[in-house]
Amino acid sequence: MRKLGYILVAIVAIAALIGITRGEELKRLMAVQTLFDEGRIVENFSNMDALFNTVPMSRGDGPVSPLPEGEAMTLPAGIDDWIETRTVTAMVVLSGGEIVHEDYYQGTAPEDRRVSWSVAKSWLSALLGIMIDEGVIASIDDPVTAYAPSLEGTAYDGATIAQVANMASGVAFDEDYLDFWSDINRMGRVIALGGSLDDFTRDLMDRRAEPGAEWYYVSMDTHVLGMVIRGATGERIPPLLEDRIIEPLGLEADPYYMADGDGNAFVLGGLNLRTRDYARFGQMIAQDGMWQGQQIVPADWVEASTAPTAPTAQGEARYGHQWWLPADPQPGEVFAIGVYGQYIWIDRTHDVVIAINSADRGFTEPGVFEDNIERLRQITRTAHEARTD
Repeated sequence: MRKLGYILVAIVAIAALIGITRGEELKRLMAVQTLFDEGRIVENFSNMDALFNTVPMSRGDGPVSPLPEGEAMTLPAGIDDWIETRTVTAMVVLSGGEIVHEDYYQGTAPEDRRVSWSVAKSWLSALLGIMIDEGVIASIDDPVTAYAPSLEGTAYDGATIAQVANMASGVAFDEDYLDFWSDINRMGRVIALGGSLDDFTRDLMDRRAEPGAEWYYVSMDTHVLGMVIRGATGERIPPLLEDRIIEPLGLEADPYYMADGDGNAFVLGGLNLRTRDYARFGQMIAQDGMWQGQQIVPADWVEASTAPTAPTAQGEARYGHQWWLPADPQPGEVFAIGVYGQYIWIDRTHDVVIAINSADRGFTEPGVFEDNIERLRQITRTAHEARTD
């Protein structure tokens, strides 16, 4: 989950190496260089379509699904300071499916479509579960090469869908964002320069462990899940997500994905939505995949995918099929997380969902992640107590 947002950082150096001369490309590369700058990050995170290739998506023609207004809660002591310190840009709190707190910060607005970063992984997990339920993918224990045969002979050969979904593919992948030549930064240059993520993935040949032996966060594992779904269905991810999840949820605004040069969605971090729409997705998961009387995601997949099935180390945050749990998970807790402070926090026991967007340049500092979890729990307790008192 760490520093996914840096995948596009160092692009200007590449421009010099390959001699880019076209003005529009150079302009884009210069914009990418300042993506995370203190004076630009907030605006950039609400306008990613001005910086990258994107794939538009449709929310459909149906009505916007209601998010009823509940009795407003008072944020617990210390949260206002936390919001400022962590550069939170938006927060929507649902309790019992009703909005009990909603606010926007740093000059942003409710209409902003904000980048998800790795929160997008949990959306793809939901789509994967639907494809398995429909029988398009026979079993989560099938090898990924059964649906993405171009991965035969690569580091992913022999890994199952379940192992990849658990970030236990065994693939060696350097996610050092400070190393210009690291795998994650090379991937970022592929996106920025219009290359193919499929080709990049097929070039991964080295393993650090046998599939399933250890948990190791590899962002490309999520791209492989996208390749599996595309191979099984013969369709790209955006129209599948539109039909199975986006339209049934009744979002407020059309979302969009960042995309590579092949036009394939950047499924591991490129989804952009309004904060209220992140909250709708979280509430649907909290309701075991049910929304407005329709079973969008199979209930058994919600249960299976949010269980801590990955072989994470003792004492560390736990992981399922593209979902996170705290190191000390309380009953019903699960969350999606993206770099720079994006969260969908779900507490099914207390029926509270919190959607947060941020532009927190200090998100990797020691103790920040653990403190964020405690703050989310604090807000959850306050929201639950306000509803039940």
